[in-house]
Amino acid sequence: MSAVCQVDHLVVAAQTLEQGAAWCESTLFVKPVAGGRHPLMGTHNLLLKIASPQFPRAYLEIIAIDPAAADPRRKRWFDLDDPELRERIRDKPRLVHFVARSERAHVAISALDSLGIDRGPMLAAQRDTPDGLLEWKISVRGDGQRLFYGALPTLVEWGGLHPADTLPDSGVGLLSMTATHPRPDDLFTAYRAIHLDEVDVDAGAPSVSARLVTPLGEVTLESGGL
Repeated sequence: MSAVCQVDHLVVAAQTLEQGAAWCESTLFVKPVAGGRHPLMGTHNLLLKIASPQFPRAYLEIIAIDPAAADPRRKRWFDLDDPELRERIRDKPRLVHFVARSERAHVAISALDSLGIDRGPMLAAQRDTPDGLLEWKISVRGDGQRLFYGALPTLVEWGGLHPADTLPDSGVGLLSMTATHPRPDDLFTAYRAIHLDEVDVDAGAPSVSARLVTPLGEVTLESGGL
């Protein structure tokens, strides 16, 4: 049986969560809410619900290296240890990636493997929330790489609780997503293998873009090949 993947959340990398919160207020015109810490990766985050009719359980994650966390002794997810990425977000947070969810993520991983794409093993992770324990499995390569300049999603399989189910409405909604890449056929083939049809694919310089409606109009976030 195939695995259907859907856009789960956008990943915005920040130097610090304080910087990320200020970016969110000035760019999307709303305040994010506290997320939590990830001991497995030495990171922490802020969250913002961006659900819409097109993406009914979507949210945005602002993530940064947690200065209070112990060294994870491995590469962090989403290329957060990459020197170029860290330099590019020094002054301003950036959209860098997105995560797709599936109820059968291991099948999607196998489908990518058949194309010669190593998306990484599924790792178990968890964190406490006021609503209970949040548990998930997520694909993380040993080198932490995102692949296709962030346009090939990390895969996640949630337990009983999903973050968007308890996040407050924010007035921000995800309208559409587009990925551009010099090898659009390869990227499209990967999307087709994991049955991800919510993200358009175009030829061009590497980038991931997300169009959102906010309380003050539409905003488009772009990774710009980061």
